[in-house]
Amino acid sequence: MDEFAQVLRAWRDRVTPEQAGLAPGLGRRTPGLRREELALLAGVSVDYVVRLEQGRARNPSPQVLAALARGLRLDDDERDHFFRVAGAAVPGRGLLPSHVTPSVRRIVDRLADLPVAVFTPIHDLLLWNPMWAALLGDPSVRTGLDRNLIWQYFAGPPMPVTHSPAEEESFARSLVGHLRLALGQYPGDPHVGDLVDRLLEASPEFARRWNGAPVGEFQTSHKIIHTQQVGDIVLDCDTLTGGTGGLLIVVMTAAPGTQDERKLDLLRVVGLQGAWE
Repeated sequence: MDEFAQVLRAWRDRVTPEQAGLAPGLGRRTPGLRREELALLAGVSVDYVVRLEQGRARNPSPQVLAALARGLRLDDDERDHFFRVAGAAVPGRGLLPSHVTPSVRRIVDRLADLPVAVFTPIHDLLLWNPMWAALLGDPSVRTGLDRNLIWQYFAGPPMPVTHSPAEEESFARSLVGHLRLALGQYPGDPHVGDLVDRLLEASPEFARRWNGAPVGEFQTSHKIIHTQQVGDIVLDCDTLTGGTGGLLIVVMTAAPGTQDERKLDLLRVVGLQGAWE
């Protein structure tokens, strides 16, 4: 029996929709994830999941394997086995971490009342909760570079976020400085250098800052989020670094007793109704 197909089916069956951050829906015949749900979480087609489980699709890419591992909520040992039986090299220490461990997922799950997201060290968005999607738009509709925060900021469409002039400068410098830090930490990962090269080509503003050679971590910032549902919300944004696998956990909060806190509470009720500006 195909070991990869077997573990894929078995691990899909053990993850509930609630654990994956999905609504359970009605008429379920299995407590685990449907193929359609795993496909949504991993950003692949349902047909591709079917072919993988039937052993008809061979040699899935490391990017697809990493996305499936996140959707299946695998721990490190399971993730490594998943890669091996798929015929792929197990991600090494010199490569950019992209595996969201169960402990990090629990952090996101427990902070359900706040907008929370998990990024790689180069700011590829890996995981988010419903509050993050309600505040900033549903990331599941974006793919590739459009899920990278640094690309969005310097080369993508306008974001529904602004800062004060002083904090705008600090935030832009932090993005560039953290990317340069990642370039030194993961010199063997081609995705880091590729992102830098594409940003240098696409954004003169990024190139100007990159040539200044900033290096550094993130500090707390104050953001104004523009929403159609509840208007502008001023939030504190903290980036927690140095955690499991070097991932970044971004959490947004409102000052207690403020109008912004009340707006965030209202947004929690409104959810994903409407679109962000």
